[in-house]
Amino acid sequence: MRKYITIFVGILLIVAAAYIARDLSTREQRRRPRNEKVAPTVFTETIENSNTTVLVLESGRLLAKHRIEIFSEVQGVMQPTNKEFKPGATYRKGETVVSIRNDDFYANLQSQKSNLQNLITSILPDLRLDYPEAYKKWDEYLRAFDMDKPIRPLPEPSSDKERFFVTGRNIYTTYYSTKNMEIVLGKYNLRAPYSGVLTDALVTPGSLVRPGQKLGEFIDPTVFEMEVSVNKSILPSLKVGQSVLVRDTENHTLQWKGKIIRINGRVDRATQTVMVYIELNGKDLKEGMYLEAVMEGESIENSVEISRSLLIDESKVYIVQDSSLLLVDIDPVFFNEKTVVVRGLEDGQQLVSKAVPGAYAGMEVKIFQ
Repeated sequence: MRKYITIFVGILLIVAAAYIARDLSTREQRRRPRNEKVAPTVFTETIENSNTTVLVLESGRLLAKHRIEIFSEVQGVMQPTNKEFKPGATYRKGETVVSIRNDDFYANLQSQKSNLQNLITSILPDLRLDYPEAYKKWDEYLRAFDMDKPIRPLPEPSSDKERFFVTGRNIYTTYYSTKNMEIVLGKYNLRAPYSGVLTDALVTPGSLVRPGQKLGEFIDPTVFEMEVSVNKSILPSLKVGQSVLVRDTENHTLQWKGKIIRINGRVDRATQTVMVYIELNGKDLKEGMYLEAVMEGESIENSVEISRSLLIDESKVYIVQDSSLLLVDIDPVFFNEKTVVVRGLEDGQQLVSKAVPGAYAGMEVKIFQ
């Protein structure tokens, strides 16, 4: 009897366990939410084709348009001037920048002047007797001869006989030798050809300066040139005199107006680019600054400018059609740093304007309103 009771109890326990398991499974199914397919939201823009003007962005460094490297043509000891010969020193036009001691050379020049004066004096008696018509002008020239001033041009001879007579007395040779020495004397004092600033100084007062030695660099800090390289395909749309916007590479609010002054006639073999030179001036410009030039290029018909980040394989983009993504082919015409001008899109198409993670052709999406 006990055996049958045990079997019966076991069957009841099995049935009860099965019922409880079934009830728990039903409750779990009721609590579990149903998976609903959610279409991702995308941002789009409506395509409107037009004539897109290409903006060429190129960078380059500023160089002073007027600059000279100061070299010495004479030898001597450099003397101090009113201003220190150091970078940053400013000079007005005509002001002495470099002064080299010239005492010994000046004495030789005065000796040569005296020699010329003596030669002219020696021919006056002969001129008075043989060429009385020439005597007066040579006498007046000698009376006006000043040892402390540059020598004046010699009187013009009235006849060939007079010229031959003067030449035979070695006057012309002495005159031109003296004139040459005056020119060399002027090279002992180097003056500023224009108002500017000294950007480099390689010597100091007291240094022995030798012929051919570089002394420094001098620039005009008011006018600058910017050298940029542009692709040869853009050249037809650029011309000399064209206005160019120049801006700081980091702070685009700092802008200056320049113009193209030269275009090189040679294409670089390696890069297939051409050098374009832009002139500009303005406040806060310094030589060596790295700036960006914005030049207007050609106008591309029936095109639109989009972000380069939207390109797929450099020749495709996504559009939304019938609530699904569609991958279409386009024709990239011109690449900028962050944008690209393309053809091949139709007016009214909804271009995906922001990249969609995991996007694929045929993916169901919802346009952000």
